Amino acid sequence: MNLPEPTNDIPALEGSLLLADPSLHGGAFDHSVILISQHSPDQGAFGLVLNHPTGNVVGDLLKDDQFHHLRHIAVHQGGPVNPHNLFFSALWWEPKTGIRIVNQISAEEATKHTQKPGTLVRAFVGYSGWSPGQLENELKRNSWIVTQPSTKIMSLNHDRSLWADTLRGISPYHKLLAEAPKNPFNN
Repeated sequence: MNLPEPTNDIPALEGSLLLADPSLHGGAFDHSVILISQHSPDQGAFGLVLNHPTGNVVGDLLKDDQFHHLRHIAVHQGGPVNPHNLFFSALWWEPKTGIRIVNQISAEEATKHTQKPGTLVRAFVGYSGWSPGQLENELKRNSWIVTQPSTKIMSLNHDRSLWADTLRGISPYHKLLAEAPKNPFNN
């Protein structure tokens, strides 16, 4: 995907997926798939890493009765910013506009969303955030591969395999990236 030069008129990336370039290995964004839920070159960006499960469920962290209906929801590492706060988000697909996300909803709202067909409720610790112009500069340096999610994003596993599964669907070149060893110099 050819991106325009980062300027204040770069299109908003809300609803887009950022796939970490393989060069970002070893850090917080290693093989990350980030759903961008807010973006403005003047205000910065907010997103959530979809594919870094922590191995915990909500019930491991919150024992209160108000979280009883959410106790089996997997907790994901949403990013390196504010990693000690837990919050809920709801994701669903709209045919005309694509993936939709509502962030930082209450336990009560999350419970209501779990009852809506086709809606995924996720729990996240931390988030991914960029200051004004930061994401645009990272795009200019090719740190991220931008793509639009397809409807199958809702049915794929949101674990470490999501990065390669999503990358394979972009182009033959990206399929090669997805299937390359983590460190090709070790071959």
